[in-house]
Amino acid sequence: MSKKDKASTADEILDQQVDTNDLSQEEAEVDDNGEEMNTITEEEQLKEDLAKEKDRFLRLFAEFENFKKRTSKERMELFKTAGQEVIVSLLPVMDDFDRALLEISKSEDKEMYTGVELIRNKLKETLKSKGLEEIKIKAGDTFDAEVHDAITQIPAPNKKLKGKIIDVVEKGFKLGDKIIRHPKVVVGN
Repeated sequence: MSKKDKASTADEILDQQVDTNDLSQEEAEVDDNGEEMNTITEEEQLKEDLAKEKDRFLRLFAEFENFKKRTSKERMELFKTAGQEVIVSLLPVMDDFDRALLEISKSEDKEMYTGVELIRNKLKETLKSKGLEEIKIKAGDTFDAEVHDAITQIPAPNKKLKGKIIDVVEKGFKLGDKIIRHPKVVVGN
């Protein structure tokens, strides 16, 4: 090869290298544009991920707040009715005191009546302090199937007592807002 051929070959190689460099720069710009596009995509992806995590956090926080409210409500309900079993088991004792007072009142022994009445009142006040409340009903009140427990129906002595309570057989009680024993009544038919 002559010097001329070598020079033209060298020029061709240089031109190819320049073309390759130009091409590489164009590819680099494309890559840069591609990276910028990827950066925008990454940025959008990060914003989307952040929004998802924020939504997840808010839902988890709301769920936790609901859990706290629910457990607090359950705890308050438990405190209100914590002694319900004991109180329900003492209701027949209250009924026995009422029957005893009724029988003792027929006798002449006023001191015994007063003594039994004091004990009954003390028990009643103790249970009242624990949230027990007597359901107040009397003969002539309107019968309510959700509150009263009808034992039997008898012919009403007069038209005014039709569908009304004629007699209260057993008192009813509430503990807080919950009825723990429905009053047993006789209803006029």
